[in-house]
Amino acid sequence: MTPEVMAKYEAVIGLEVHAQLKTLTKAFCGCSTRFGDLPNSNTCPVCLGLPGALPVLNRKARERAIRAALALHCDVQERSIFARKNYFYPDLPKGYQISQYELPLAIKGWLEVEAGGPAKRIGITRVHMEEDAAKNLHEGFADSDRWSYIDYNRCGMPLIEIVSEPDIRTPAEAYSYLTTLKQVLEYTEVSDCNMEEGSLRCDANVSVRLRGAPKFGTKVEAKNLNSFRYLAHALEYEIERQIGVIEAGGAIVQETRLWNVAAGRTEPMRSKEFAHDYRYFPDPDLLPLISSQALVEKIRREMPELPDAKHARFISEYGIAAYDAGVLTATRALADYFEAVVGAGAPAKAAASWISVELLRRLKDAGKEIEDCPVAPAALAELLAIVERGEITAASGKKVFAVMFDSGKKAADIIAAEGMAQISDTAAIETIARAVVAKSPDNVAKYRSGNEGVFKFFVGQVMKETRGQANPQIVNEILKRVLLEG
Repeated sequence: MTPEVMAKYEAVIGLEVHAQLKTLTKAFCGCSTRFGDLPNSNTCPVCLGLPGALPVLNRKARERAIRAALALHCDVQERSIFARKNYFYPDLPKGYQISQYELPLAIKGWLEVEAGGPAKRIGITRVHMEEDAAKNLHEGFADSDRWSYIDYNRCGMPLIEIVSEPDIRTPAEAYSYLTTLKQVLEYTEVSDCNMEEGSLRCDANVSVRLRGAPKFGTKVEAKNLNSFRYLAHALEYEIERQIGVIEAGGAIVQETRLWNVAAGRTEPMRSKEFAHDYRYFPDPDLLPLISSQALVEKIRREMPELPDAKHARFISEYGIAAYDAGVLTATRALADYFEAVVGAGAPAKAAASWISVELLRRLKDAGKEIEDCPVAPAALAELLAIVERGEITAASGKKVFAVMFDSGKKAADIIAAEGMAQISDTAAIETIARAVVAKSPDNVAKYRSGNEGVFKFFVGQVMKETRGQANPQIVNEILKRVLLEG
């Protein structure tokens, strides 16, 4: 498809995100939400839908859901209602899902995102509570040798569904929205957002229309988007597919399509259902959910500092660059680590630089998260203090840090064992500097004739002779004097 044809159209995208709430027990029963237990071991009559079993709402799940709604600038409704969403499928043992429909928990929110341009506000239609379905597992390929299994441990897990307005126009904006949303949910401890464990899942509604047209096109729902990268790829593919159909004179069919990761394309799954297909009606076993103003304000007061506020505070309080503040506040755990390093006595700007570059690079290479960092904040602060005092050079500090990361040893012990203390003896440095200068009369002549670029050569040679341990400031001062003699 040519860029000219693509440019004639614009996409209209809305995202439906399901986030598992961070609770110890399920939405309507006391079964554990622990991941990885033996299949069907965390079940009871309530989540298995056995006759006579009655649901009771998890109080902590409601509090987490309200916290999410407030963090997303939503209006929390004083009265909301649980409904039964009726459809038969093996992963729903009751034959319906407890959800919210006409009266959701919260409405009219927004999230601000950046996608390579000015910040853009994406509207949030609603945040509602519901329970998860069980997990289907399939094996085999041929019809005669295909088996399906169901793990009901996931059935009844507490979820919130966050539905955006159709304000997103590009895959990059969708990616940014999902990334920002994940950050907010993690900061507020609403969800662990572990996509590998299914704690965060996303469906996308996407349509295309001629640029400037007032009406939306026919939307298609894309499912199976279990990573941010797959979301972007699926949207790119689906936008181009829909434009191709329209350009060829065809019509878009409203349907649900799955993202086939291996093939790199969306594929038809089923014709799209409408709300009336689910036959929603209020759940007679659950009373209306009343979220009093007093409760909402209590949860608002207990709200952790949000990413944007922390980003602004890091800039003003610690005097670090906006870019470094963005890196350090990417996750709450990383932000907490930085503040712990500063709290242990490290200069803020030095701590920001070392964490953003050295620490994150080594964590990435080791496949570790900041929570698993082998260098404690106090240990990094000790190393930075040693570097700041001039006891070792910054280059030596990086070598020390590498050993600290791999071994867990303290900086002072590594420096002593490796003999890495900085050389500040002017007489010793001058002796080495004179020997280096004497070996390179041609470069001396170049320097004296005005070619100051060769000065770095002499500095490098002195640092090489001292294994990088000479005090750089003293090296520079002595070399300039020696080179101008005679």
